[in-house]
Amino acid sequence: MKNTLLALLLTLPLAAQPVDIDKLMSQMTVAEKFGQIQQYSGFGFTTGPTAAAEDAKQKELIRAGKVGSILNCVGAKVTNELQREAVQHSRLKIPILFGFDVIHGHRTVFPSPLGESASFDPKGCEETAAVAAKESAAQGIRWTFAPMVDIARDARWGRIVEGSGEDPYLGCALASARVRGFQRGGKYAACAKHWVAYGAAEAGRDYNTVDVSERTLREIYFPPFKACVDADVMTFMTSFNEVSGLPSTANRFVLTDVLRNEWKFKGLVVSDYEAVDELRHHGLAADGAAAALDSLKAGLDMEMVSEHIAKNGPALLAAKKITMAEVDQAVRRILLIKQKLGLFDNPFTAEEPEQKVLFDPAHRALARRSAARSLVLLKNDQKVLPIARTLSNIAVVGPLGNNQEDIIGPWHGDGKKDEAISLLTGLRNKFPQAKVTFVAGCDINSDKPIDRAALTQTLAGADMIIVAVGESELMSGEAKSRSHIGLPGQQEALVKMVHESGKPYVVTLIHGRPLALGWLAEKCPTLLECWFPGSEGGNAIADVLVGEVNPGAKLPVSFPRNVGQCPIYYNHKNTGRPADLRDSYVSNYMDVPNSPQFSFGYGLSYTTFKINEVSLSRNSLSPKDSLTVSASVQNTGSLAGDEVVQLYIRDKVASVTRPVRELKGFERVSLEPGQKRQVTFQLGPKELGFYDRSMQWAVEPGEFEVFVGNSSLAEKAASFTVR
Repeated sequence: MKNTLLALLLTLPLAAQPVDIDKLMSQMTVAEKFGQIQQYSGFGFTTGPTAAAEDAKQKELIRAGKVGSILNCVGAKVTNELQREAVQHSRLKIPILFGFDVIHGHRTVFPSPLGESASFDPKGCEETAAVAAKESAAQGIRWTFAPMVDIARDARWGRIVEGSGEDPYLGCALASARVRGFQRGGKYAACAKHWVAYGAAEAGRDYNTVDVSERTLREIYFPPFKACVDADVMTFMTSFNEVSGLPSTANRFVLTDVLRNEWKFKGLVVSDYEAVDELRHHGLAADGAAAALDSLKAGLDMEMVSEHIAKNGPALLAAKKITMAEVDQAVRRILLIKQKLGLFDNPFTAEEPEQKVLFDPAHRALARRSAARSLVLLKNDQKVLPIARTLSNIAVVGPLGNNQEDIIGPWHGDGKKDEAISLLTGLRNKFPQAKVTFVAGCDINSDKPIDRAALTQTLAGADMIIVAVGESELMSGEAKSRSHIGLPGQQEALVKMVHESGKPYVVTLIHGRPLALGWLAEKCPTLLECWFPGSEGGNAIADVLVGEVNPGAKLPVSFPRNVGQCPIYYNHKNTGRPADLRDSYVSNYMDVPNSPQFSFGYGLSYTTFKINEVSLSRNSLSPKDSLTVSASVQNTGSLAGDEVVQLYIRDKVASVTRPVRELKGFERVSLEPGQKRQVTFQLGPKELGFYDRSMQWAVEPGEFEVFVGNSSLAEKAASFTVR
């Protein structure tokens, strides 16, 4: 009873009237204002012989009003304990905003964002984001540093796993969906990151320099962030990289000119982890004071972990290098977010419901559906899939076959590996009467020889072999760039041994980035792309393997033939010497085709579909008009399944060069055998326009080609003219 009453008391509003932000700010000292700008990490979790002293120091900072936000502090009990220091013992009782990297789920881990993007299902992405917010909010978190909406065209870059892939149109649709999901109900803040062009790092090396034109920024890298603003995202995070010679954290063009003045963003902007301090390493700031000055002047509101603004701000203010108006602007934005989230009225988290929310069976069911809808069938040449439910002896082979840790992927929030379902467990759940054996055969990433004896023995009696290979979670994500993007270690050799056995087999790929699959792509008859599928990954893969779920996902990113093609993306420019112009002295490679191994938008099914009867509502329109593109899609096979109908356009001649094609519409359609459905897309100024020679948005007269199909290789279907 005592605990129940305490939980109830913690949820009761502390203030009967809305907080007057201006009045509150008029009461704040300079030190308290700079305290709001400061975000710390890990309070409440110090360990070792100095833990007590550290905890006391942390609480003293909070009581002094010098902590605006804390990240990496998870759990209703510990966040409440720290919150009490702020709202009961600090002078002005300003609540703390707790943040955490809730990237693809929290306790329930959903597919990695790149994998989930393969579903081409914005509504599904919205739902998983909403559950992630619900679970983390039950642990005191009110702010996630997600979604990551960086466009990424280079598979070497480890953080490609965190975004939606290479296309800005798909990126916009999923970015806005995830923002809506996280912020559903208005008491939880999403954060659009990393602002901006972080995914364009030279050589695919994390944190590296970015140097792209303003045109490329506006046409490729800006749009998903603008979609977040349009979805009312509450916060932004700066990127580590520089853009045109200025690190983003000190770049007034991106932080103020575009984000504030042009897009009218009203929320707060936080730096990435110690990014203010890193201005020194960039060579932009000579010391911490200069770093603080540059970031504040550019338009930054909150500093993550490093303390240059808080420590140097008062002196900069006294020296009149910054103004009180500039400081107040940042503080006001922070306080307004806290007010919007309801923290002044209800700063605490009820502790009793925490475990119930974290272990809600509906969340695991959603994780299973989401993962299954994200799996991409790359090859099924011998129609091995779906596998028969009558199999009596199944061999699971490969270092990821009985692996709970890596299947949930990097940045897995509060997810626990011992709660994840491995592929082996998923298959045993699916085939309770069969013999399902396992042998790793090799490590994920080492030159240790293959255990040939164990592998041969396991394969001997198997009716079917399920191979599980790919990357560990530590090979994707932040600071995980790779110059070799094939299967690491001895895994390809392992697959070759399985292939040589002559037994029917399926290769399941579990990893974060597009891989250069080489021999596997050419020789393996059956490839199933599983990404990092999350907590229910093993069950979801098994659902697809047996055909309970018919794969309908599509690649959100191109898979290169080899690393030398990186960066590679479908919406490239034609060049003055395109590869199909003539036989020589054109833009191509001497040793490999220009095309990817598997194209953006590609993915197979256990059934077949026919997309045809494409029609336009008009063949000519003015720059201000719109037209409707219609097409029919029919399931021509014997199984129910999903097809993603995709619309691409090409502006044939323009005042500046345009891509060979651009995605401008998609719809995932579920059809029973024989069923036929009409899909429609709208093309108007938003879809047909671009930035002209004067960097003004324009729809220019000329001929447009329309491509409708099930991948970026869709054939030309129609054309129209803007007059």
